Amino acid sequence: MFGFFKSGKSNPVPDAVDATTPPPPPVESAPTEAPRLSWAQRLKQGLSRTRGALTGQISGLFGVGAKIDEALFEELETVLLSADVGVEATQHLTDRLRARVKKQKLTEAEQLKSALKTELAELLAPLEKPLDISRAKPFVIMLAGINGAGKTTTIGKLACRFQAEGKSVLLAAGDTFRAAAREQLAEWGKRNNVEVIASTGGDPAAVIFDAIQSAKARGIDVVLADTAGRLPTQLNLMDEIRKVKRVIQKADSSAPHEVLLVLDANIGQNALAQVQAFDAALGLTGLVMTKLDGTAKGGVIAALAKKQPVPVRFIGIGEGLEDLQPFQVAEFVDALFA
Repeated sequence: MFGFFKSGKSNPVPDAVDATTPPPPPVESAPTEAPRLSWAQRLKQGLSRTRGALTGQISGLFGVGAKIDEALFEELETVLLSADVGVEATQHLTDRLRARVKKQKLTEAEQLKSALKTELAELLAPLEKPLDISRAKPFVIMLAGINGAGKTTTIGKLACRFQAEGKSVLLAAGDTFRAAAREQLAEWGKRNNVEVIASTGGDPAAVIFDAIQSAKARGIDVVLADTAGRLPTQLNLMDEIRKVKRVIQKADSSAPHEVLLVLDANIGQNALAQVQAFDAALGLTGLVMTKLDGTAKGGVIAALAKKQPVPVRFIGIGEGLEDLQPFQVAEFVDALFA
């Protein structure tokens, strides 16, 4: 209860109130941070455009009450092609589904959705081969790709990833033609506290050779070698990248231990031509598929699996360091059919 005192006025004033002291501010609750999404949740978000182009339309085809007939298969083929699954992979998937319908005597279209998910997972299975960097020291990874594919950013993210695994890393700025590429790689080096071997306008092969020699002398675990972005049609530049690989082999006869092609998922079916050209020139051992969050053409991975099944080592769905992760078929397919 409040006590009161006489103020010379008839109205009593609570003695707990001091006119010279402002009332205390209201107590505010501490802001709560939004829960961090898991990789599976981020992957689902990142593949939303491809999922809309692929399974979003498929769900309409396979609705309750729809029957399995030739018209349905024709519509399904159109949907798969629109998501850049490719002619060969589309034919493979529909042939497999027809065989299931006949063998299992399926009649309802909705029964085909789970069957399609299973067939897609089986088609993609050969692409899931995690990168093993324990086979050599230093483990030399040569990265190639056209300008704008996300090659330099991928190098920075891989450096961070390998460091988190307890590995020491050295970066080789083999793109000596573009100052912006050297500067971007240098920035990633600062961010990860990793040394970058670079040269202004020098021979790209010589820069990478020096980096490998330095890594050997210092006991570095992983060397990430950037190369100049080039189109497969630029024959002189493709010859030069072959030279880079030959010089790497002079520095270490077993290297490069991994030749990664970085692909921008937005290019869709053009990815096939790039993989074929770079594979012929370098003998690719793996792919990195970036920018899957910005395209509806993520189905191109199925096209690659059917026509050029080079392992997909990593996929990227955003700008964050944690948004480049090893490719896992079950996670990928689940995200598409979520």
